[in-house]
Amino acid sequence: MVNVRCQACQAKYRLLAAKRLNLLGLALEARPQKPTPRFPYRPPIQRRPRSYIIQPGSLGYTKDNNKENRSTSTTISSPRSTLRRQAKANNNLLLPRFYYPTGRPISKEQLDASLLRLAATFQQLPNCQASREHFGTIAKACGCPYYWKAILFIASGGEKLGHVTLETFTDFWGKIINNYHDEASRFVQLLTMINLNVNVGRTDNNLNGSINNSTGSGRFYLIPEDFVPLVQDVVDTHPGLTFLKEAAEFHSRYVHTVIARIYYNVNRSWSGQITLTELRHSNLLATIRLLEDEEDINQITDYFSYEHFYVIYCKFWELDKDHDLFIDKKDLARHNDHALSSKMIDRIFSGAVTRGAPHNNRLAKFGNTNTNMNNQPRMSYTEFVWFLISEEDKRHPTAIEYWFRCMDLDGDGYLSMYELEYFYEEQLQRMESLGIETLPFEDCLCQMLDMIHPAVPGKVSLNDLKRCQMTPIFFDTFFNLEKYLDHEQRDPFASQRDPDSENGDEILKVSDWDRYAAEEYELLVAEEGGPDHGDDMFMREEMAANEEDGGDHSSLPLSMERDVIMAESDVNDDHDDYSSLSVHSSLGLGNAGHRSIFSVTPCSIEYQY
Repeated sequence: MVNVRCQACQAKYRLLAAKRLNLLGLALEARPQKPTPRFPYRPPIQRRPRSYIIQPGSLGYTKDNNKENRSTSTTISSPRSTLRRQAKANNNLLLPRFYYPTGRPISKEQLDASLLRLAATFQQLPNCQASREHFGTIAKACGCPYYWKAILFIASGGEKLGHVTLETFTDFWGKIINNYHDEASRFVQLLTMINLNVNVGRTDNNLNGSINNSTGSGRFYLIPEDFVPLVQDVVDTHPGLTFLKEAAEFHSRYVHTVIARIYYNVNRSWSGQITLTELRHSNLLATIRLLEDEEDINQITDYFSYEHFYVIYCKFWELDKDHDLFIDKKDLARHNDHALSSKMIDRIFSGAVTRGAPHNNRLAKFGNTNTNMNNQPRMSYTEFVWFLISEEDKRHPTAIEYWFRCMDLDGDGYLSMYELEYFYEEQLQRMESLGIETLPFEDCLCQMLDMIHPAVPGKVSLNDLKRCQMTPIFFDTFFNLEKYLDHEQRDPFASQRDPDSENGDEILKVSDWDRYAAEEYELLVAEEGGPDHGDDMFMREEMAANEEDGGDHSSLPLSMERDVIMAESDVNDDHDDYSSLSVHSSLGLGNAGHRSIFSVTPCSIEYQY
């Protein structure tokens, strides 16, 4: 049925439709337009809950349901909000400082008291001037260890005039204690101020941004040359090294040995630069402070022991045929009666732990002397110090890194089964040539993996070896035949037990290196037996006869007679035994129980780390 409307109804509906369209158009025009995006964008401020306020007398958060208190409270924050939101909500609340790169500052009263104590010490000196001999007292007045006296004297400008006045040192020390607040940062600053001629390779941006470096050297790390004045002062003034004073030609040998040992233990990054963090994590500063309390320097086995230096230098002297303070692959192969494999010796000289390889040596373009005339790599004396300590103490973290670098042929950070088999093949060949029953590589590999328990199956990482307590057995199995056979014939835990203890299970706090150095030193001293002194007397009588006849050595003092004879005899000698060397009577080494200090060809030692 068709809906038929009258004309009046149709006109009515058309009018209503027109009104509806008109109202819709007006509504669209009145609607606000979408705003354009703002740049830069700022997020809207989030509304904080009003049910939480901070009480004026406390830092705790309490919920307040009182509407009156809500209207009057001004500081609002949520207990679950982040630290930054709390800081924004509490503009008057300052976050405490927790990072002090140069130590936590002390109060002004303590600084003034330190300067007054220093001034009182200077007042007791003639003309208020302190010479080098007085700086032991000055160092103690500054609160520093006694053997900082040399670096304090040099850093304050004492070498120019031979003395330091009260005004000069007070101004110098005031700047130090105002900018450097702990012992480590002051130690680094004093040593770097002495060696200002060294080019700064890098700087620490974090430190430079927070420290007034107007009195500093521009670097916050130590290089080997920085330690020379400190160690030389120990040689000159320590009572345990009195016998070494007159043997000036051997001062540099001892100094370089001590510095090499410092970097071996402290410089964990292998960068050749000791940072403040590395210094704080080491026992170097505590050992230097211990020097003033211990008269027998051999009791300080860390870094400064003369007996340890003597063992290292004697071992190097046996290998260094021409006495130029460098050894090559053939020389190192004779170490410990050819105990090391040839593959490991090649890896040592490849540049993994030394800088002797021409293609890996970044100093080669500057005329580095670590290669001989045939462009073959050589090992310097300081590198030999690292080698010997790593060879005799394979539990030390640096030693583990040392041998891991040598065994990691591809440098991927893992010792693969191929790399282990590569080194074990030579061990098998040497054992077969000696008629020793061999262990197949598969069986040996099972034993090593059971001992190491690597985190990644089939790969041995550096962390795996550092977790293991039997790393000497692992390394000796692959490149040291003599020690490998020794491990096979004895209890691997025997060296860790104290035979004198009641239960025999007490683990000694003596490292493998300390034990080795003590045993070797006793053997070297025992080699000086009675017949050697008779030979020495005969040579002295022969020298006296030459002096009466106008010999070539008549102008030499008595303390150098033995050195000259041995230096001349070394040219024609091809053997390694120097047990006939006796002590210098003029140096008093015989009474001290030390072997002779023998002559060497003058040669500057370059730092190689």
